[in-house]
Amino acid sequence: MKKIDLTNMKKTTKDHLVTYGMVLVVYVIVQIMLASGSLSSLMQGLLVPLTIYSVVAVGLNLCVGYLGELSLGHAGFMCVGAFSSAFFTKCMEHTGMNESVRFLLAIVIGTLVAALFGFLIGIPVLRLRGDYLAIVTLAFGEIIKNVMNVLYVGRDGSGFHFSIKDSASLNMAEDGEMIINGAKGITGTPHQSTFTIGVILILVSLFVVFNLVNSRSGRAIMAIRDNRIAAESVGINITKFKLLGFTISAAIAGAGGVLYAHNLSTLTALPANFGYNMSIMILVFVVLGGMGSFRGSIISAVLLTMLPEVLRGLSDYRMLIYAVVLIAMMLFNWAPKAIEWRERHSIRDRLRNRKTKEVR
Repeated sequence: MKKIDLTNMKKTTKDHLVTYGMVLVVYVIVQIMLASGSLSSLMQGLLVPLTIYSVVAVGLNLCVGYLGELSLGHAGFMCVGAFSSAFFTKCMEHTGMNESVRFLLAIVIGTLVAALFGFLIGIPVLRLRGDYLAIVTLAFGEIIKNVMNVLYVGRDGSGFHFSIKDSASLNMAEDGEMIINGAKGITGTPHQSTFTIGVILILVSLFVVFNLVNSRSGRAIMAIRDNRIAAESVGINITKFKLLGFTISAAIAGAGGVLYAHNLSTLTALPANFGYNMSIMILVFVVLGGMGSFRGSIISAVLLTMLPEVLRGLSDYRMLIYAVVLIAMMLFNWAPKAIEWRERHSIRDRLRNRKTKEVR
């Protein structure tokens, strides 16, 4: 059996394997803690949200870190994925379809619908740059949220009924069923999101983005990010590759939205769920974890999601401590002196220097 020579392996491949290994090790540790009963009910309730935010942060990092475009509309793509998948689940609930197959199809549908919206929004939006792009994507997220709050959808024997006025305007038969009830959202969605499924989605998302950024298309995307004019001068299709990266980023956010929808009994489009603050929170995960570092995005999402809940007992100082931790992480990741200190005390560099000395 041929051995894998880690010394001759590419640095990027090693980093990818480390990221996969980190996710799997955490998963095994959590499963052991669950089996032994040493994980509190509070932490058990956070397991699925941790995977949701990790998936969406990976998707946004592809857009911000590699594509170089500031998007504030990823909460909108989450919303699209969540409502489209929950709508499908509600419609297929009494058809006798296997629950696992139904949930798998819901994930596929939510991801594809979010990708479609990302493609349609990206065509006009990606022609803009800088703050203009951020403003338009932010407007998209707010529009989607408000549309879902005024949308009424019902079903009876004659088919589906739609309205943006109220439920009475649907004119359904007495045996009709409300599916989307305006601001009340979708109720009765089965709880099918689990920590295991969330971890699988994280691994799939990492696999997709790693293969993209290391492909020819990924190199074209990074060339556009670094110097648009130079990339265009050598024949790179700017619109095509920017649209590709933005669509995949939106699709991953939609997959996170599917997990979110199937972790709640009632899905509503509230500002706290899919509003501006959600988009900013995901962007914070990306920035603090390091733009272009998918592993950093996952770590940041996990730590910053857990921290407010862990500090809930310190109600008077909870947000103060949270803010201090945010500032400390920002300085550690981006301050020049901190970067210099990390490079000087890097374990990887020490091992490399030790191997160099041994060879000599």
